[in-house]
Amino acid sequence: MTEKSTQRQVLIITTLTSFLTPFIGSSINIALPTIGKEFGLSALVLGWIATSFILTTAALLLPAGRLTDIYGRVKLFKMGILIFSAGSLLCAVAWSGEVLIIFRVIQGIGGSFIFSTSTAILVSSFPPESRGKVLGINVASVYSGLSLGPVLGGFITQYLGWRHLFSINAFLGVIIMITAHRILKMEWADAKGESFDLKGSLLYAIVLITFMYGFSILPQTNGLFLVALGLAGFIWFIKYEMNVTDPVLNVSLFRTNRVFAFSNLAALINYSATFAAGFLLSFYLQYIKGMTPRGAGMILVAQPVVMAVFSPLSGKLSDKREPQIVASVGMIMATIGLIIFSFLTPETSETVLVISLIFLGLGFALFSSPNTNAVMSSVEKKFYGIASSSLSTMRVTGQMLSMGLALMIFSLFIGNSKMQDADHTALMSGIKWTFGLFSAICFFGIFASLSRGKTRK
Repeated sequence: MTEKSTQRQVLIITTLTSFLTPFIGSSINIALPTIGKEFGLSALVLGWIATSFILTTAALLLPAGRLTDIYGRVKLFKMGILIFSAGSLLCAVAWSGEVLIIFRVIQGIGGSFIFSTSTAILVSSFPPESRGKVLGINVASVYSGLSLGPVLGGFITQYLGWRHLFSINAFLGVIIMITAHRILKMEWADAKGESFDLKGSLLYAIVLITFMYGFSILPQTNGLFLVALGLAGFIWFIKYEMNVTDPVLNVSLFRTNRVFAFSNLAALINYSATFAAGFLLSFYLQYIKGMTPRGAGMILVAQPVVMAVFSPLSGKLSDKREPQIVASVGMIMATIGLIIFSFLTPETSETVLVISLIFLGLGFALFSSPNTNAVMSSVEKKFYGIASSSLSTMRVTGQMLSMGLALMIFSLFIGNSKMQDADHTALMSGIKWTFGLFSAICFFGIFASLSRGKTRK
């Protein structure tokens, strides 16, 4: 088999996998109101159905990335797909909101191995001069999943029921798993023989879960205590990792590598400011505007379609131009889109919504693949697993923070009421305030992106 043939097969399988997880994520956002009505759930429980997957993935990403560098990226990539598919099947038969959250945790375990290996496998297979292009294609696959999620998710939820979202996802996972077993015969384990930092991994998971859970129940006193405890624990974790021979998190990458550090920070800020937009707009369109799940999906699809179209182009552009500039322009576009959303009213036209989603989608397309290219190009090959998992950690942590901020503001405006009973005026105010906060966060992210410096010397 030629090198080009191998590269083509790697691109196919990682692209298929990159479609899988965002598809279920975006389709679940559309289905949340329906799930809430069936089980009689509060906004907080509905939020945990969306975030339990993210939290689990975030807690396990760094340990998973380290394990893949030691024991083999392809081996653990396949295992991740298997666990994710099993979790999806279990979600399809969940009999309560709480049980659904537990099964989403199983999905998250599989997701941690998928996220920590997919980009590393792709970058390991292609030379530096073409990484931006293939990363752009990979990101386009992510956004294709996001694009089809709201449309198909709305259609499936309305006519077949939300459970079919998970059963279809399980079926797709089995197909990808069989394909991966047939195609991926190579292996990378550039840190083979090094030890695995089990104590550091457990400490990291506990600290992150403590912080995230505390953040999700703010402004309660318990939430403030857990957030403070999580921050203190993170400082302890960093000090511990600096004295370990083979740490789960290579702290020196952040201390000595400016491009790596600020690119990760920019990713954290970007996802913190943008991820919950779909969650917020799903409730806005269905509760405030009175749309059906399918109608809401048709509006929300504008953003990921733009992402899917422009991500390959921006990735290719980052092979020729500084990722610092391309990604920063993307942050500016995303900020504009969020500012427009902060002025939403019940009378806002669908045209304005679509234009805002286009700004947000274009901003994300210009940011994501160039930023990933900058991170992966800034480290040597033996750190690809850690770099990939660090970037994925920033992504899912940002997603969790985004959902946490949205739920915190919701709790301030509508309390713990069931969503169908919530006052629409209060719900509208909560949505606008959340988008205002996201706009400010994204604005500061522009400077983090510009501060990374040049990737190419």
